[in-house]
Amino acid sequence: MKAVILAGGFGTRISEYTDSIPKPMIEVGGYPILYHVMSVFASQGVTEFIIAAGYRAEIIKSFFLNLSNLNSNFTVNLGTGEVEYHNRNSVDWRVTVVDTGLNSMTGGRLLRLQKFLDDAPFYFTYGDGLANVDLAGVYSRFHESNRTVVALTAVNPTARFGGLEISDSGRVFGFKEKPSQSDMWVNGGYMLMSPEVFDYLDSDMDNLETDALPKIAENGGMVGCRHKGFWHCVDTKRDLDYIRGLWSTREVPPWLE
Repeated sequence: MKAVILAGGFGTRISEYTDSIPKPMIEVGGYPILYHVMSVFASQGVTEFIIAAGYRAEIIKSFFLNLSNLNSNFTVNLGTGEVEYHNRNSVDWRVTVVDTGLNSMTGGRLLRLQKFLDDAPFYFTYGDGLANVDLAGVYSRFHESNRTVVALTAVNPTARFGGLEISDSGRVFGFKEKPSQSDMWVNGGYMLMSPEVFDYLDSDMDNLETDALPKIAENGGMVGCRHKGFWHCVDTKRDLDYIRGLWSTREVPPWLE
C-alpha cells in the first residue's frame, strides 16, 4: 500500500523555523520530522510514499534526491563526475514528491495526487504528527464495513494547561497536572482512505478537514479508531522542544515503540 503525506503548508505557527524551510523539514535528531513520520509507516511495512509538497518544495525534493549520497561514503572525480561508493547506506523506500501548489488547501493537495494513486485504499497523514499508530488495526477497522470511505485515528490529547480541583464553595483543594481530556477525541491525522474520497473533492480550494471529512461522516462513510498510545503534533516551538527532548533521552523514540 501507499502512504500519502501532506507537507506543503506554510507552518506559520512555528515561523521562527519556517521562514526558510517547510515545517516537515525541521530536524529532530539530524533528520526532518517528515522522515520520522515516514519511519512510522516503514517500521510497519509501508515503504511507498507520495509527498504533497508546496511551500519551499525544492527543499523536500533536494533532500530525497540526495539522501542516499548523504548517508554514504564516496569518492567523486570532479573532472568526470564519476562517483565511487565505499558503502551505500540507503533506505529501501520508493518516494514520489509532487509540487501541489503554493496556496492549495489540504483537500486540493490530495486531489492533485489522484493520478499517482492506484484504484485502491491508501494511508494518509500529515508531515508534522508523530504517533505509534497500529496501522494494521486501522486497516482491519477500515474493512469491517464495506461502506467505509475513511478510517480515521482518533486521539485523546492531554490538556495544554493543568487543571484545578474546586469545591462547590469555591475552595481550591488540588491541582491536576495537564489531565487527559477524557471526553474529547480529535482527529489524530493518521487515516486509511478509499479512492471514493475523491468524490468529495473538486478544486485546489477544498479543505479536507472542513469540507470533505464532515460530509463523509454525515453520509455514514467514516469509522473511528481510538488510539491511546503516543501521539504528538509538532505545531509550535514548545512542541518541537518536547519532541527533541524525547529523541535525546530515549533509546527508541516513542513513535516507533
